[in-house]
Amino acid sequence: MIDRQSLVRRHTVEIDRPDPSHVLTVGNGDFAYTADVTGMQSFPAYHDQATAMAERRLAVNTATMTTWGWHAMPNPEGYTLADTMSEHNTARGKVSYPDKFGLAAMMGGDLPEDFRPGAWLSVNPQRLDLGHIGLQLRPSRDSEPETTPEALAETRQSLDLWTGTISSRFAYAGHGVKVTTVADPEHTRVAFRIESPLLTSGLAGIVIRFPYASDGFFQTSDWASPERHQTDLRQAGEHGCVFLRTLDDTTYTVRLTWSAGSVRPTENPHEYVLTTTSDILELVASFSPDGKPDIADRDFTSLAEAAAARWRNFWNSGAAVDFAGSTDPRAAELERRVVLSQYLTAVNCSGTQPPQETGLITNSWHGKFHLEMHWWHAAHFATWGRPELLERSLDWYLSILPEARATARRQRYEGARWPKQTSPDGRESPSDIGVFLLWQQPHPLYLLELLHRSRPEGERQHLVPRFAELVEETAAFMASFVEEHDGTYHLRAPLVPAQEFYDATTTEDPTFELAYWWWGLEIAQRWRERAGRERDKQWQRIQDGLAAPHQRDGLYTAIATEPYLRRDDHPALLCAFGFLPATPHVDPGVMTATLQDVQDNWDWNSAWGWDFPVMAMTATRVGRPDLAVDALLMETPKNHYLPTGHTPQIGSLLPVYLPSNGALLAAVSLMAAGWDGAGADRPGFPAAGWSVQHEGFTPWP
Repeated sequence: MIDRQSLVRRHTVEIDRPDPSHVLTVGNGDFAYTADVTGMQSFPAYHDQATAMAERRLAVNTATMTTWGWHAMPNPEGYTLADTMSEHNTARGKVSYPDKFGLAAMMGGDLPEDFRPGAWLSVNPQRLDLGHIGLQLRPSRDSEPETTPEALAETRQSLDLWTGTISSRFAYAGHGVKVTTVADPEHTRVAFRIESPLLTSGLAGIVIRFPYASDGFFQTSDWASPERHQTDLRQAGEHGCVFLRTLDDTTYTVRLTWSAGSVRPTENPHEYVLTTTSDILELVASFSPDGKPDIADRDFTSLAEAAAARWRNFWNSGAAVDFAGSTDPRAAELERRVVLSQYLTAVNCSGTQPPQETGLITNSWHGKFHLEMHWWHAAHFATWGRPELLERSLDWYLSILPEARATARRQRYEGARWPKQTSPDGRESPSDIGVFLLWQQPHPLYLLELLHRSRPEGERQHLVPRFAELVEETAAFMASFVEEHDGTYHLRAPLVPAQEFYDATTTEDPTFELAYWWWGLEIAQRWRERAGRERDKQWQRIQDGLAAPHQRDGLYTAIATEPYLRRDDHPALLCAFGFLPATPHVDPGVMTATLQDVQDNWDWNSAWGWDFPVMAMTATRVGRPDLAVDALLMETPKNHYLPTGHTPQIGSLLPVYLPSNGALLAAVSLMAAGWDGAGADRPGFPAAGWSVQHEGFTPWP
């Protein structure tokens, strides 16, 4: 049996100096508070991503975000998705797609008139930063507050993963400061304990700041528009207050309770300071979307105990893998990445909605989720024996079924077509790429299959009626999307494959998507059988008649039309066997040769964080554990894990990229536990150099 506490605690995050890219987060899947080196949000300008990007350096914003915190800018022109449509010729006649916008337009410059609706719809709604709670430090009572952590000395900060506790220590003005930070394991609430004589002397206080929402691609808050929002302060007893927040049509409240002291507004709009004459201050901040929190007040101690209990239960449940005793010098680093990735995905990716790529830490794409990434964020929860953390987000698909059906009908398909980029309402974002993307469509089926496998036998049957409509509607679209020609079923344009840089108007039969179409329909067939129904005959005809993936010189290509294969961006063709189990349409021998070619000839500097686990999964399935480990630990810019566990992809544009962390966990579970009929334990790890002890995994299909 693995000593889980020892395993986790040997990877406690330790930070010994301020760094704008090093932030730590506490949270519960639906709420997260991200802190700087003080354990609070004391220096927002120091962590500003826009400034860092202009200066070509890395930074991560500090923010407070939830799954319910969204805002939309005013829409005086009344833009709707219909304003972004273009017509495309298809076998079904002319079909409209909302493609009048794109990444190039998003990054600035003058917009054509017909792109303006797409610009507004892409930006809105955006995820809110609900407010900053930080330390206010002054060298004297009459001095201006410090704005950077350069004034601090002897900084020491740790994140105890075992208890979900951030502990921060530093010296300022000759005195010590200690801050302890925890998040409520169930509600949108964060708690602090601050200890310092600076509180008594008036040189330290707690500052509460509220920004306006930001429409920036990579920004979480707008501090320069105080006139666009409103903050009302109301006292709530001797040691409490409530802030009523109004941003256009969005309202929410923040309730503060504290052990001793009082709150007053400062001379700056939307800014307040809490001061005390005690050298110990305990503070709890609760956030609510409706102004009526239905949670009882709790003090710091009880919340810290609840957080510790929740995290101990998390680490003691599900799976674990221990590389102690390995002689390969890379083993300790892989173990660190695995432990930190479990924490980060639990905090950011286990909520009631699919997560955005940067989770609840900072915004990317205005806070919207990318459904093609949902699999990478959350599939591993099932194989790591924590299916309840995956299950929480799957009901969201049922909530947007009307929107997904409407998309399919507009495009003259049956069933429900899932969007690529969206927000909680299910309305897809205009894009000249995203609206043609295809590989997110079978994801709900695969995620449900993993959920079904990982649940105890007695609980599985309850899943079948609960998600029957989701399964049927997802598969119905897939069956109607294919086009038959001479008895063979094809995936025809307009479409964009997972390796996104192919022309949507000419691309056909992408290798990965063909295999995924077979596997997705096979899952839907199994769910029909579990419900006591016969397999669908038309779906079976499509499965049996799908086009074979295109080959050239004995290797698979990415697509079946010119240019056939680009050797940059995602090597997604490998997903056809690795990410997916064996299917009748993929030859393992050809895929083995393709894997070697990709390893030798791909532009790995252009690859993304989840691409390295993709290669590892394929290498594992084809019996090349040496390549699997090499892929996971390849030294390239986008496969670099910071001390915090974050994997920056494009500097401050994407300083956090959680698909990397989730994909790593998916790959490691396959490498350790294998799949049905694998015939060997630890199939993804070489015998030489690796000691791999594991427990609690659910094998893959």
